[in-house]
Amino acid sequence: MSRTRGYLRVTRVLAVIALGLTIAGAFSLMERFRIGNSMARRQRWSRWFMARLTNALPFRVTVSGELPSQPMLWVSNHVSWTDIPLLGMLAPLSFLSKAEVRTWPVAGWLAVKAGTLFIRRGSGESRLIQRQMSNHLQKDNALMIFPEGTTTDGRGLRTFHGRLLSSAIDTGVPVQPVAIRYSRNGKPDPIAPFIGDDDLLSHLRRLFANEQGDVHIQLLQPIASAGQERAALAFQAQQAVQVALFGEVDQPAELSRPARAA
Repeated sequence: MSRTRGYLRVTRVLAVIALGLTIAGAFSLMERFRIGNSMARRQRWSRWFMARLTNALPFRVTVSGELPSQPMLWVSNHVSWTDIPLLGMLAPLSFLSKAEVRTWPVAGWLAVKAGTLFIRRGSGESRLIQRQMSNHLQKDNALMIFPEGTTTDGRGLRTFHGRLLSSAIDTGVPVQPVAIRYSRNGKPDPIAPFIGDDDLLSHLRRLFANEQGDVHIQLLQPIASAGQERAALAFQAQQAVQVALFGEVDQPAELSRPARAA
């Protein structure tokens, strides 16, 4: 692909981000004057912004399955930062993200204004974040989490952490499993994954220097959470995503059943 075309793609993304900053700035003013600053409105505008950002990314996107008719706890495998706009365009959603994202230039501020919940790894704040997640769901606000807790290269699936699904059980909200697959020329995409010591700028350069890749998002059958144990619920969601991505019923070592106390 020509260098000029790559620059045009980057320019388009920057224009969309500038639009997002304008929207986020408007919400900051609404916060200050305490007018019309509901989570539902944040989610609607966030979805609108994510759709524009997705259109600016070098992907051909297909979606299969049915969108849920009620707010749910969405759970998905996690491959890249691009998962967020790709999934966020589907429905009014908030995300649970690692605390480091809050400090990212521009992206962190946009995430805050979009109503993102942040979790700090190993900080002993799990009970607090579970209460925040439960409160979010009780107010009929859908929430998306990545229960693997990290990104992968898209060729495998890690264990879904049961503690992150406790809020669904506490509130009786169903779980909506989602499988997202990146491919390029019929094979797993080596460019889309955002893993290891990769930095955002370098990843953006690689992404826009190459031709379009393909993304398939599968909305799977919702899982009832009422009366479930969190480990069992996480395992069911994990299996559903595993089968959708790889068609495997036998679980590899990395996909072993989580312990009851997980």
